[in-house]
Amino acid sequence: MLVLKQGSKGKDVLKLQLLLNRYLKPSPKLMVDGDFGAKTKEALIRFQKEKKLTADGIAGKNTWKALGVAPKAATDTPMITVNAPWFDIAKAELGIAEISEKNKHNERIIAYHATTTLGAKTDEVPWCSSFVNWVLNQAGIKGTNNALAKSWATWGVKVNTPYKGIITVIKRKNKNSDSSTGSSTGYHVGFYNSSTPTTINLLGGNQSDKVKYSNFYLKSYDIIAYRKPIQTTIFHPLINDAMRYANYC
Repeated sequence: MLVLKQGSKGKDVLKLQLLLNRYLKPSPKLMVDGDFGAKTKEALIRFQKEKKLTADGIAGKNTWKALGVAPKAATDTPMITVNAPWFDIAKAELGIAEISEKNKHNERIIAYHATTTLGAKTDEVPWCSSFVNWVLNQAGIKGTNNALAKSWATWGVKVNTPYKGIITVIKRKNKNSDSSTGSSTGYHVGFYNSSTPTTINLLGGNQSDKVKYSNFYLKSYDIIAYRKPIQTTIFHPLINDAMRYANYC
């Protein structure tokens, strides 16, 4: 049984950070980098206190169990979405929202913007593309660095049949703007979650001003593209290891 503490590194730390981001409310918004630092320890102690465990900042058997991970699986099975490990990073951001108060802006959204050349300083600037760029950046994947959702339509490699986590570009039919996504062009980008004959469900940023799952009706939207990274652009060793585990291709 692997025990993790401050100073630990590797894919098990990556998994621990994803779980802490997902289950702690409010989320500690840990950098998912596989490096067990002071912020990861602080979040872990908070989780242990909530679960009435020994709050020592060390992830042992009881902590893994409280996180829903079987002891034998803690080191054997990475908690990674098959073929799209960045999707777990995106899910950890659920609930991030614009601040409605005048002249105040969510610093997390400003951080999303910082991954694009536009580098907007307010959360009122459309940020769906900034969110996708930030998520991929956390996974060590180079995005478009562009604040326009349309920029993703030719990025990476085309995917014919979508699967969970695939970058998806849609466009509002017969309109050049979309109030539900804050788009001034009608384009929107997010991560594919699921679909029906009449809808597509995306996890994305700037969906009703927050990071959330949203259904888009196909009678109102065209699907422009499904895209995945070119494998050679992935340089994060932990993500590479997880992808090899999941037979990524």
